[in-house]
Amino acid sequence: MRPRILKSQTPEFKKFLAAILARRGGDSVGVDQAVSKIIADVRKRGDRALIELTAKFDHVKLTPATLRVTPAERHSAINRIPADDRRALELAAERIAEFHRRTMEESFIYRDKSGMRLGQMVQPMRRVGIYVPGGLGAYPSSVLMNAIPAKVAGVAEIVMVSPPSSEGERLAVLAAAEIAGVDEFYRVGGAHAVAALAYGTESIKPVDKIVGPGNAYVQAAKRMVYGVADIDKMAGPSEVLVIADNRAHPEWIAADLIAQAEHGSGDEAAMLLTPSASMAQRVAEAVETALKTLPRARQVEAALVKRGAMVVVNDLNEAFDLANQIGPEHLELDVRNPSRWLPKVKAAGAVFLGPLTPAPLGDYLAGPNHVLPTGGAARFASPLGAYDFLKRTSIIEASMGAIAALGPTVAHLARMEGFEGHARAMELRNGAANGTGAGRSRNGKAKNQLAKSR
Repeated sequence: MRPRILKSQTPEFKKFLAAILARRGGDSVGVDQAVSKIIADVRKRGDRALIELTAKFDHVKLTPATLRVTPAERHSAINRIPADDRRALELAAERIAEFHRRTMEESFIYRDKSGMRLGQMVQPMRRVGIYVPGGLGAYPSSVLMNAIPAKVAGVAEIVMVSPPSSEGERLAVLAAAEIAGVDEFYRVGGAHAVAALAYGTESIKPVDKIVGPGNAYVQAAKRMVYGVADIDKMAGPSEVLVIADNRAHPEWIAADLIAQAEHGSGDEAAMLLTPSASMAQRVAEAVETALKTLPRARQVEAALVKRGAMVVVNDLNEAFDLANQIGPEHLELDVRNPSRWLPKVKAAGAVFLGPLTPAPLGDYLAGPNHVLPTGGAARFASPLGAYDFLKRTSIIEASMGAIAALGPTVAHLARMEGFEGHARAMELRNGAANGTGAGRSRNGKAKNQLAKSR
């Protein structure tokens, strides 16, 4: 099949764009109902529910003893995978860790002009859960991208869940878990795994946060347990948008569109925006040629029929305006001097500059995270990073000078909102700070205590 070619501003393109933007939401009533029942079942029956649901959905029979992957099994997997596979995983792990160390936030404290000490204490979460998909294949890269930022952040306990395969252990996934420093690994996936991470079972203790991609049921479960545990983001099907001029390589662009469309859900989005009608035609032809020998051609064709197009725009400025409206997960800039155009990007999960930088480089080895906002969420969301595993606590310490300077205004603001109790709590300190005696406690020590905080 040859991808469609559209011209911007035409009714056909506007209809296509509306369908792309509609991916930001949809009818999930049926999914939500099913997931709600699964969560309730896991909360009620714990491990027994996990085992039964795994048999139902993954066709793998587990026992309480085999629910957890042992440390010995993970360590053994490193020596059982090919040496080249191990070296590739270790190189990726090094690069991911190096990048994410640069995303760390630090605690700070300072004294303002009123004499008040203010700051923020940044600490890692204690226990987090990472979800690694199963489905069509093994995804060791997802293990690294989710676990390593947590390890860099200093998380004490990293708990991994991933659906088992009826074809046997995914050794690369086990090895990646060991390389990334996962502490606990359970052979369970789907909405029931998310419920177990949030609420706990006999075998799995609850976590503070759940991260990682997954299908619609996994994402619905993450949304439903939010508040019991934190989550990273709602991750949807993969997306790529390429902006190219007339000097780009059509075969390279075709390969990049195919790369993000081959994940298999059929809902992936792959689009080219170019002011060159000739380039759009040549890329469409290159896609058609490449699909003839591609192992997953059917999956790619399904995605391109639904959410794939070559779009001819008036100029590059229009291309960037459309890209910001769409907010793609991956944005490739295959144009002259791509860095010049970077300030035009306002909404993208990751930007890939120049023809030598395809999205797959970021998917595996570049270093930045491949867990990116999808479905237009790049308008407000960010890639997964070490900062996602940190929590922040505000620090406030007043002095007598600060109370004298700011206390009356605090009381005034409290009364503006109708909170007399707030105002009086402040005025007790105001009196002590001003030496009027109004703030003395029954034992007469309030002023002395404030003096010590100078």
